[in-house]
Amino acid sequence: MTEAEFLEALRALPLHPAARGLTDDAAVLPAGTTPATVLTSDLLVEGVHFLSDDPADTVAWKLVATNLSDLAAKGATPVGVLLGYPLGDDAWDRAFLAGLATALATFGCPLLGGDTVRQPAGSPRFLSLTAIGHSDAAPARNGARAGDALWVTGTIGDAGAGLAIARGADGPQALLDRYRRPTPRLAEGRALASVAHAMMDVSDGLLLDASRMAAASGIGIAIDLADVPRSADLVRYDGDSPAARLAAATAGDDYELLFALPPGVTPPVPATCVGRFHAEPGVTLTDDGTPVPLPARLGFEHQGG
Repeated sequence: MTEAEFLEALRALPLHPAARGLTDDAAVLPAGTTPATVLTSDLLVEGVHFLSDDPADTVAWKLVATNLSDLAAKGATPVGVLLGYPLGDDAWDRAFLAGLATALATFGCPLLGGDTVRQPAGSPRFLSLTAIGHSDAAPARNGARAGDALWVTGTIGDAGAGLAIARGADGPQALLDRYRRPTPRLAEGRALASVAHAMMDVSDGLLLDASRMAAASGIGIAIDLADVPRSADLVRYDGDSPAARLAAATAGDDYELLFALPPGVTPPVPATCVGRFHAEPGVTLTDDGTPVPLPARLGFEHQGG
């Protein structure tokens, strides 16, 4: 069963209205008055989301940052987090705690509680975090409209290159840091929340996440790879070929914000327009105006057995 199939099966269960039909990355509980409460939960699994030899302090940072990125996509300010942690190797646990302390202090997000278990010897680490925040405006991912422009903050593809570097490829520290220490765009999310028709973070690849926003909104999306912003470090590392641009757009772990704005509206934060929504469902891909066939894989999706 794939991730998409499992989510579809979950939608047949009794759902709270705050779940937004499981089409979003966070639940939003209206409190009757603003701010609303935003809740999100993410897992990091060794061998899936991080490498066995990734430093423990960077794994802790990434666990916090990925959850706060979901809050950022709802325009939320973090209130606190709940940690689920498997105790194992003492040195790894202590390094993780040091990294956790740094991340929580950096983002002003205190620990609320959680749970610990003893990890079976030799098993991969499964780390869980639930983040809670407050938002005055929490845009869903399904509010994009035909004619809206698709925008993205920051640059795309750095973390995908950083993963290759973590696996042994030669490359700059800046790209490795984008993979190991992503930055949740909390301030940008708050600035965008009241003007964006739809918003989500880019976790599984720009093409895949843009297609998810379009599908949730019942419309289509046209993206030009030549418009996708890439850092100078990435261009030096991977070149500027059509294949390199496609690799960046299908790589995951960027944790930038992807959002839809009405035509003619300029975002209140630095961002790049990468596409347009249209009424016909589906994804249309070009490179500097030249049609490009869709790749077999738009981004990262969990596959089941």
